[in-house]
Amino acid sequence: MPNFIPHDYNQSSMVVINYLDQLQPGTFEHAIHYLIENKLDLSIYFSAYNNDDNGRPAYDPAILLKIILFAYSKGITSSREIEWCCNTNIIFKALSCDTVPHFTTIASFVSGHTQAIEKLFEQILFTCDEQGLLGHELFSIDGCKMPSNAAKEVSGTFKELEQKRIKIKKLIRHHINEHKKLDKDEPREEARIKRARQAAETLTTAFDKIDKFLKTGSPRMGKGKIQKEVKSNITDNQSAKMTTSKGTIQGYNGVASVDKKHQIIIDAQAFGEGQEHHTLQPVLEIIKDRYQRLGFSENIYHDGIIVTADTGFANEANNQYLHDNGINAYVPDNRFRSRDPKFARQKSKYGKRSDYKKLKTSSVISASEFNLDPKNKTCTCPTGESMWLKNEGIDKRGNYKLFFEGRLSKCRHCTLKNKCMSNPDSANTRKGHGRQVSFILDNKRAPNFTDWMKHRVDSDKGKLIYSHRMSVVEPVFGNIGINKGLNRFSLRGKQKVQGQWKLFCIVHNIEKLMNYGTMAA
Repeated sequence: MPNFIPHDYNQSSMVVINYLDQLQPGTFEHAIHYLIENKLDLSIYFSAYNNDDNGRPAYDPAILLKIILFAYSKGITSSREIEWCCNTNIIFKALSCDTVPHFTTIASFVSGHTQAIEKLFEQILFTCDEQGLLGHELFSIDGCKMPSNAAKEVSGTFKELEQKRIKIKKLIRHHINEHKKLDKDEPREEARIKRARQAAETLTTAFDKIDKFLKTGSPRMGKGKIQKEVKSNITDNQSAKMTTSKGTIQGYNGVASVDKKHQIIIDAQAFGEGQEHHTLQPVLEIIKDRYQRLGFSENIYHDGIIVTADTGFANEANNQYLHDNGINAYVPDNRFRSRDPKFARQKSKYGKRSDYKKLKTSSVISASEFNLDPKNKTCTCPTGESMWLKNEGIDKRGNYKLFFEGRLSKCRHCTLKNKCMSNPDSANTRKGHGRQVSFILDNKRAPNFTDWMKHRVDSDKGKLIYSHRMSVVEPVFGNIGINKGLNRFSLRGKQKVQGQWKLFCIVHNIEKLMNYGTMAA
């Protein structure tokens, strides 16, 4: 029989652990510990405590901050899981000195100190500058849209929510009647009675939430030139429906501004808006004020720092703001690649996508086949039917356009429907529409600020500068989203979500200090 080393699980032993020895230099946990103990002023948290003379002792903010930042670096955002890690993980035990804060304490610390998190972010940014990690040469701005802790199913305009409330009320009445009917029947079907009662209770809860929101809230308005109502959300009305590459989400747009030299995040904001161009001016103003406050520069934009942002931030108002404030910015429009000869063969390179678009457009009768009378502003389709002038005005590029739409009753029964409409089935629905075409009437206009930005971006210097944008900001989102596992915000409300977004950005900046700084190694 083989001879094994004897072992006994019932034996007792004493293991001596020095918690400081577990925080080895060169690791992220050591960098956190060193920064908090030696560089950061945590008195910003003290005003929230009122137990100097009486009351129970509180957990030290340094302890809570260490375990939260370390948890976020591992993709752990659940306060219950952080509490569990403090019980089972030696690194968490070392950072917390073997204390185990309750998950409610951890959760309230994250959500209840958003102003302190902002000051903490600035302290770490100041430390990054002390270590020479900020280049003050170029920074890039971009956004990352992520779901919030709210369901998009409970979103809608006030009219849509009112209709939903009426529908739920009818369903409640149906389930109550069903419950009464089953309760009288013999023999009693307890399982069905229970399901009907639970369905009525669930629907009543949903009805009460919508009813309270409609009675206490007010319609949410958009930020465009024409004030239109946008969809509200009864769970988190500061979040918004956003279109992403993965579909429509209910969430926030985490906007980050990243310095080029070592990809340090110099600003992090969360916005509950799907469109990014509304966020450019607030972000630039915040960065300017922060640099003044930290003593980096009295006016960073007058010092010539370069600002780059992607096409989502481009519009005429932003270009005018950049021009009037002398900001050295490069923010291209969404057609800047089509003007670049380098991308002339892009469609042929990606043949399948190009062929699909050509196939889709080739099957639709072009606008040139429609008869336009520009003087009288009338239009007839290839079958001779008159179309109605849906809209007219100047588009984003400054072109004066006429928008015509075919009458749905005519397009629905038209013999050319399958050739004229890209989606002919939509004509058979009540909410569908007929064929739409647009015409440019007059392209002669005075140069605008978009033309000024086009000239900057299309120049050889502009192309060279803008080519740095993606390599500066996109790896930051990759690190936070993939390595740190942030794929949704777990809090509700813009202020709390912004605090959580800043904490993840702080983790990123601490990693940069650990890898490129000189004080934490």
